[in-house]
Amino acid sequence: MNRVAEETAEDWWDVEALYDLCFAPGRTALSSYRLRDGVPPVAALCLTARDEAGILAAAIRYWPIRIGAAGALLLGPVAVHPTRQGEGLGALLIRDSLARAEALGVDRVMLVGDAPYYARFGFTKLDAVEMPPPTNPDRVLGIALSPGAWDGVAGLVTRATPD
Repeated sequence: MNRVAEETAEDWWDVEALYDLCFAPGRTALSSYRLRDGVPPVAALCLTARDEAGILAAAIRYWPIRIGAAGALLLGPVAVHPTRQGEGLGALLIRDSLARAEALGVDRVMLVGDAPYYARFGFTKLDAVEMPPPTNPDRVLGIALSPGAWDGVAGLVTRATPD
């Protein structure tokens, strides 16, 4: 049985090690990381899944962003330890975190990812939203957590300024 919990300060190194294991060495050079620079993640939506022994199996994080004048959340990264892939842990964290986001009143979430994988959670291509280059526009996806949340939202994705 896996325990899902909010990420704590003590989890940080484990989560970073998991992301290093699951993603290319240059992951922090991606444009999505520039959107995170100097901006704290949304703590209530950054989750971990640990097994009975307390070993980290999966993690997910969210960050505030701007799209034109609209606010949104950027989902990612989400990672599952290679020895635990195929168990549904990524789906568990995505569904759990989206439910938590909706309960918090979040209207819209976007990510850069594989459309066939994320479509099962309700994500669709965002034609009017532009991630900073280099980003494949076909991988810019979003989900509305309230009706019409993406209506009229268009433009370049930029860093949210911390409050």
